[in-house]
Amino acid sequence: MIDIEKAKLEFMNYVKNYDQENKMIVLKISHSLRVMEQSKNIAESLKLEKEQVDLAILIGLLHDIARFEQMKRYGTYEDKKSIDHGNLGAEMLSNLSFIRKFVSDDKYDNIIIVAVKNHNKYEIQDGLTDLELLHSKIIRDADKIDILYEATESFWYKESEKDFIDSSEFVSDEYFAQIKNHKQVVRKKGDVSRIDKIISYMGFVFDFNYKYTFKTVYEKDYINKIIDRLDYRSSKSRVKLEEIK
Repeated sequence: MIDIEKAKLEFMNYVKNYDQENKMIVLKISHSLRVMEQSKNIAESLKLEKEQVDLAILIGLLHDIARFEQMKRYGTYEDKKSIDHGNLGAEMLSNLSFIRKFVSDDKYDNIIIVAVKNHNKYEIQDGLTDLELLHSKIIRDADKIDILYEATESFWYKESEKDFIDSSEFVSDEYFAQIKNHKQVVRKKGDVSRIDKIISYMGFVFDFNYKYTFKTVYEKDYINKIIDRLDYRSSKSRVKLEEIK
């Protein structure tokens, strides 16, 4: 049996071990709780039985469990500059004394660990069971929905503080080609331009698994809102983005 309220209480007790004055920690707590809700919404849209819905909710709550330790150790959420947080989360949850804080028996341990490991990868690993694949897909969609939500709220600027893209910034040929071929973007190592960052989030739509996800992102108009976060002063830059839209 999965006790969601107990798991949530244990989660909130766990994150108290990290700096509550660090806004990045606070943001990740909020993100985890929202992804938990989106996981529930997706699972219910698939008409799963209650136990599987609860499992999806639990995975949503725990999917970024390693982010707090990542921030503490490395001062960043950038995996390429620190550690793969999906792998670290799976490693942490493989510790029986740790995972037992959130779920009382081991019935679903492997599904939880596999889903957490796969939630942030470019693609899901091969060889999974049907339930492992199902919950990996649910958490990937739920996570992407909330990342797109965050991108409209906090990743860039408020309407009154719009930054502008000047003529020196273009969509890279590498990113442009992937989007035109309806592929999720493989992110480059190191720093990327603001336009390429926008393009990479737009590419999420090519990795969605469920109608609920498409419907939510469409109705919330996240893609257009993300594009409109910036003021495109250069007609050349604007043209390139409009070609993709």
